[in-house]
Amino acid sequence: MSRFISCALLVAMLLMDAAHAEPLAPGGAAFSRGDYNRAAQLLLPAAERGNSRAQGMIGFMYATGQGLPQSYDAAAYWYRLSAEQGNTTAQYLLGLAYDKGQGVPADDVAAYKWLNLATAHAPKPLRENYAKLRNAVASKMSRGQIEAGQWYALRWPADSPF
Repeated sequence: MSRFISCALLVAMLLMDAAHAEPLAPGGAAFSRGDYNRAAQLLLPAAERGNSRAQGMIGFMYATGQGLPQSYDAAAYWYRLSAEQGNTTAQYLLGLAYDKGQGVPADDVAAYKWLNLATAHAPKPLRENYAKLRNAVASKMSRGQIEAGQWYALRWPADSPF
């Protein structure tokens, strides 16, 4: 039951984040009703053209194996492309990937950086949830690691190795 709720929350977040969005009506509609096979067919061309919202959705489908073969490496690739364009949901999901080492090396500083960026720019209804996860990551970090994560977030995108 909690897995269903967390997947539903992620779907809602992906659909809410409209940064750099081009019209994604058919693909977004298929995604929102859970028709991931159709969504993948419709969203992949938009993602390849650089649409950050489509990239985040494609990343989610790779991460969950819904509509596309499950691949954390591919999910992290698409999350990064979207996150680098400022998509807060993709930043959040990329932070989770770094926290768990899924598709990228486990790295608390990188996780904190991406989660901090997501928290800072998230729509108000999502900010508290993003902050909770960022703070959970911070709880296992040293003061120096937290400072490094903050430094990278403040200087993003120019001075970050991840």
